[in-house]
Amino acid sequence: MTTVSRTEIRAAAIAIVVCVVVGAVGALVWGFAAPPEHLIVVAPDRGAALTGESAHQFDSVAIFACIAAAIGILTAAAVWQWRAVRGPVLFAGLLIGSGAGAATMYFAGELVARLRFPHVDSPAVDQIIAVAPTVGTYVVLLVAPLLTSFTVLVMAAVSPRDDLGADVSPAPQAAELADQPS
Repeated sequence: MTTVSRTEIRAAAIAIVVCVVVGAVGALVWGFAAPPEHLIVVAPDRGAALTGESAHQFDSVAIFACIAAAIGILTAAAVWQWRAVRGPVLFAGLLIGSGAGAATMYFAGELVARLRFPHVDSPAVDQIIAVAPTVGTYVVLLVAPLLTSFTVLVMAAVSPRDDLGADVSPAPQAAELADQPS
């Protein structure tokens, strides 16, 4: 039975923090890339989407999914380079961080979008207003963790070594050193 070292736990915690920070950067990118939906005010508190504008609801989700996919693949590839701590603890940290980063991207991205396109109070009839984009579904939060897991799976599968290249061999014992001829 193996024990988990402090180094592995620290590496997992760093992976979580890095994923959340990268998720916040992704939120900024999504908040500025997602298009608003333009509505025409037809009555007080009622609007109708202009032709083609309702497609922006899909665009917002698709842009979010693409950014989350890129973040999932890139963070997994970056963390894989940390050879000394490769293993299940780092993978767990990466997976938890990927989920937390996706949630950060979701909530912070919608906040950025609301700041970019503020709510219009009591618009006049026949006025065209821009409504802030929303992701609209929590299912898209699975994209980053799934692609992170898949990326690690592929890299582990193509690794020619059983220890995944971590090269963590125990230090030679004093008795073993004494038995070796000089």
